[in-house]
Formats: sequence, structure tokens, C-alpha cells
Amino acid sequence: MTTMTEPRRRVTGGVDTHRDVHVVCALDDRGAELGVASFPTTPAGYLQAQGVVVVEISCPNRQRRRSHGKSDPVDAIAAATAVFSGDATIEPKARSGNVEAIRALRTADRSARHARIKALNQMRALLLTGPEGLREQFRDTTPWRMVHTAARLRPGDPTSPVGSTKFTLRLLARRVLELEAEMKELKVVLKPLVAATAPELVARHGLGTETAGALLVAAGDNPDRLRDERAFAHYCGTSPIDASSGTVVRKRLNRGGNRHANEALWRIVMVRLVSDPRTRAYMERRVKEGKSKQETIRCLKRYVARELYPVLAQTAPCNR
Repeated sequence: MTTMTEPRRRVTGGVDTHRDVHVVCALDDRGAELGVASFPTTPAGYLQAQGVVVVEISCPNRQRRRSHGKSDPVDAIAAATAVFSGDATIEPKARSGNVEAIRALRTADRSARHARIKALNQMRALLLTGPEGLREQFRDTTPWRMVHTAARLRPGDPTSPVGSTKFTLRLLARRVLELEAEMKELKVVLKPLVAATAPELVARHGLGTETAGALLVAAGDNPDRLRDERAFAHYCGTSPIDASSGTVVRKRLNRGGNRHANEALWRIVMVRLVSDPRTRAYMERRVKEGKSKQETIRCLKRYVARELYPVLAQTAPCNR
């Protein structure tokens, strides 16, 4: 029993999450381990619903993994230690508004895009190594014409070399067309949803449904969790990282962060380099000063992140 004069103890928990069971480690207010246990992933264990402060762990400590190995209890202890020491401070995404819907739809869209590219590459590989007559039939055709022509092939005997190649090409071509139909269907839903969620973001030069959606998903339904534009730029992997040692003071490119958001910023910069005179002038000036194009593009991505974070911060919270 706890009396009125006894102070309340602070308990820090680390959770290694899984589909059916979560492994939890508890630390006391001095960082000592209180225990490790497993719990089913039922609604009764949702921490945020119980009013518990939740912090997101971005990635495991690799040095600790090398020395302690990999297991669910070890990962739970590492998560608890990261929170207790203050290394982990990021609030998790709310997942309660339009941005969560955009995230789910973009998952299907990315999957369809990757599957389409894979099927097209497989078709090209089959034609490259296939029978000579087929190679000549598809020589100098565009990818779109290749797909439509292959979808109408009549394989004949599918157990012969020519027939099996035609049969496989037709299957792959029809798969590409089905994926194209999926992507069009997703676009019909995504485009108005992204525009309604962040109209000012979509209106910015160089942004469209794809890039705006990627940045919205990176920020989440509660972008205020990232504090400011510097934290957002670091989260997107566009801020330089210190790489100094001794008398050498330098910075290097940040190869971490959210790579989908980083790619979106890169696309915005590429569009602006083609169509925005100010962006082209900046590139020319920095290259003349001795900076590489890669580093200049990194700087431009940083500027774009600084420009867009206030827009994200003022639009996304309204959808909760």
C-alpha cells in the first residue's frame, strides 16, 4: 500500500512490438530493470488510449545489438533504455485523420508501381533471350506498345519454346494492364483527398499528388511532434551531419531519415531546376563557387523542407 507521504515511482517501459504479442521491459526511476513480460496485442493494451506518454524509437542501437545479440527481450530492454536516457524523444504519429487514409492508399499505389516495373523488366528480359522471331516482332517498340501487343498474343503450344515465351509475355502484359487500372483507381481517390487535406501544399510550385502525399505521410496527422522545420529537415534526411574529428571540421550528407520524404523533396527540386529561374540561378551560382551538384541539390532540398514545413504544420492538424 502507498501512503500519502510516499513519492510516486516513475516507471519507464520499452516495447518490442509484434503482430500477436508485445514484449515489454519495465525500468524503475533509477534505470534498474523491474522485469520483462509478454502481452497479447488486444485493445486493452493500447498505451495512448490509457493516457500513457508514448515515445517512438526510430531504430535500434547497432552497437548494443552486436554485443548483446538480437531477441525480443533484448530489443524491449534497449527501447526502455533509450527512452530512460533521453535518446528517444519523438512523439509517434497520431494516425487519426486524413493523412492516415493517404498513407494506406499510398501503400497500395507504391506496391502497384513496383510490381508494374518488375513485370515490364521481366518482359524485356524474355524478349532479349527469347526466340529470334519474337525479338524481331518487338524490336524498337515502346513499352506501352510492347504491353498491348503482348496482351493480344496467341501462344499456341505453351510447352514449346516459342509458345511458352508467348504465353508468359501475355500473362505479364495483362498483369501490367491490371496494375495500370489499379493505379488509375487509386489516383481517383488520392488526388482529391490530398488536395482537400493540404490545398496550399499542392498549390506550391513543383508539388503534385505524389510528392505532397509523401510529405504529408512523413509529417503525420500531428506534425507538431517534429517541433520545427529543423527537426522536419533532419527527419527527411536533408540536414547535414557533423563528421568532425580533431582539427578537421566538416559535415557530410545525411543518408538516414524518411527516404520517401527525401525522394519527394528531390523530385520537387528537379522540377524547379527545370521550370523555376531562381532555382536554376542558385544552382549555377553555387557550382561556380565550387560546390558539387550533389551538395547543391542537398542544399535545395533543405530550403524546400524549410519552406514547406509551416504549410504542413498549419494544414494537417485541421484534419484530426
